[in-house]
Amino acid sequence: MNKKKDSEESLAAHAAFVSKIEQRTARVGVIGLGYVGLPLALSFAQKGFATTGFDTDPAKVEKLAGGKTYIRHIPESQIAREVEQKRFHPTGDFSQLREMDAVILCVPTPLDAHHEPDLSYIRNTGKAVAAHLAPGQLIVLESTTYPGTTDEVLLPLLEESGLRCLVAPYTVSGNSAEATEGPADDFLLAYSPEREDPGNKDFPRERIPKVVGGVNARSALAAEALYASVFERTVMVSSSRAAEMAKLLENIYRSVNIALVNELKLLSQRMGINIWEVIEAARTKPFGYTAFYPGPGLGGHCIPIDPFYLTWKAREYGFTTRFIELAGEVNSAMPRHVVEALAEALNRRKQCLHGSRILILGVAYKKDVDDLRESPSLEIMELLQKQGARVEYHDPYFPRLHRMRRYDFQLASVDLTPEALSEPEAVIIATDHSSYDYALIVQRARLVIDTRNATRNVKEHREKIVQC
Repeated sequence: MNKKKDSEESLAAHAAFVSKIEQRTARVGVIGLGYVGLPLALSFAQKGFATTGFDTDPAKVEKLAGGKTYIRHIPESQIAREVEQKRFHPTGDFSQLREMDAVILCVPTPLDAHHEPDLSYIRNTGKAVAAHLAPGQLIVLESTTYPGTTDEVLLPLLEESGLRCLVAPYTVSGNSAEATEGPADDFLLAYSPEREDPGNKDFPRERIPKVVGGVNARSALAAEALYASVFERTVMVSSSRAAEMAKLLENIYRSVNIALVNELKLLSQRMGINIWEVIEAARTKPFGYTAFYPGPGLGGHCIPIDPFYLTWKAREYGFTTRFIELAGEVNSAMPRHVVEALAEALNRRKQCLHGSRILILGVAYKKDVDDLRESPSLEIMELLQKQGARVEYHDPYFPRLHRMRRYDFQLASVDLTPEALSEPEAVIIATDHSSYDYALIVQRARLVIDTRNATRNVKEHREKIVQC
């Protein structure tokens, strides 16, 4: 009798939740207003949901509340419109979490000094949510992490509130989940990996399919209903762990293939072969091949970090992820390879790296974005300084380098004048921003270290260029 009552209550609660979603009366909270959380919050607001964005940075909250942006590819007009229409409300008051129907966690998951997962942001946020957790709420974690984080780390923290959520298996058919019988949950918990690609105009976030997995069927169904209101397609999997692993697979796939092409680049250079020409030839094959490109190292929050989350977790099961770890070693060595290539090129000119003035073009981790996270440019700059070089940089997206967890250069972007290009002993193209005039760069510079094949269309002065 009790099981039947619990089942009826669960069905009624789910129907009420879905009804709120369909009628756009559900209140959505997003914790962490960074490169993932801010665009997600704005997406819900644009769909008519009353959306509250939570962040611990008062300056960030104040800026957003005033309709201002701090992420270049998110226009101020979009933020101002949602703020003015009272669909987006940024705040640092976490007590407002109790008023939300759904709360989405988009907080950082960096590595610590020993390349092990740093879950402090998830833990601290979990405790903050638990302090204001209300019955019936759906909590969704989006931060990239190892399989098991949602149910092993976040769930116990949330249950410190006194509310309970049962971890239970379920089967998936399409976007429907069938549950085994169990008691009604006080709150719901799911995982949905972020797939944000800053600056990618070909794939607006709403068009990128959203993977969802719950700790139980009711949680999965609620998360699917929530995200289906914003995204064109949702993909349900059979657990939060499967969703966590799916995100890692996506990025490890890229990491391994980038490592492969980076290694082939180093070999091709010794053999006198142009790897870029090889890649272009190979990509003409219409099946069985996807082009990946070499570079000065990996950047962004996901690809340099995610593989280490899985290798760390694998050790708990007595398993060594040798393939993944080798890829990490290859990619991590690329910034040092750039510095060595520069030193060798200067040596051929009877110059020394120590004391040389070096200009870095681009500090963002990829072209045309204002995102510094894990940028290989920063490691290149640090290595150069340790070698005694005088380092300058230019990046149209970063007038000044702020203090970071690992770096504190205290440098400002130099004006890209003809003198700024011609006076340094070498110019390193570390990020191939579209705004750069590469023909002019090659013409003015004494030596160009091109890590991105950005000068491929430059016809004159090619003797100055070192492909790296």
